[in-house]
Amino acid sequence: MYNKVLRQFKNMTNMKNIVYLSAASLLILISLTYLATTPIWPFNKEDMFAQCRNSKVTGGTASIGGTLELVAADGNTVSDVEIFSQPSLVYFGYTFCPDVCPLHVSRNADAVDLLEKRGIQTVPVFISVDPSRDTPEVLQEFAEMIHPRMVTYTGSEEQVRSASKAYRTYYKKQESNDEYYLVDHSTITYLVLPKYGFVEFFRADTSPEIMAETTACFVENS
Repeated sequence: MYNKVLRQFKNMTNMKNIVYLSAASLLILISLTYLATTPIWPFNKEDMFAQCRNSKVTGGTASIGGTLELVAADGNTVSDVEIFSQPSLVYFGYTFCPDVCPLHVSRNADAVDLLEKRGIQTVPVFISVDPSRDTPEVLQEFAEMIHPRMVTYTGSEEQVRSASKAYRTYYKKQESNDEYYLVDHSTITYLVLPKYGFVEFFRADTSPEIMAETTACFVENS
């Protein structure tokens, strides 16, 4: 009798262990599923623009931008705080650029106009990577051809290099025996907001409509 009871007890204990293990396994599975499908809450909670982002930056948005010192069209040296006093679409290029620069800055200007129709004022910003030829006067003439609110900046070789490095852009002057040289450069446009700095970038093939829609989201949530 005792042996029979003992066997029954052992069987019940084994069954309980199986139940406990099954329950524990189920809980672990549920937890792993939750973690796999749910964003880590501190990240989304801290990113007030999560619903606006279409891109991902290695190192985070804080790794792009920073303190700048450039020369404005009036010849005065200005800081990044003065440059980005309004929501800005920032492009690094040069006025002697024969093809991509005019296309991209015109696209940016179209996005600015679309945003204005929505009651959102933004500024197209052009930073030269060719300070030898792009004097403040040359840049001013270029801006007047593109958009009435476009602002342009140049600077010393060191100032331009520092700005380019801050925004992770690339540029390189091609070898030439005359003044009609070309400059290879990246073609990204950056969205920069006052107080927040860099928040998003747009590739060369992004339409003005998408740029305007995305920019509006960032501005309205800032």
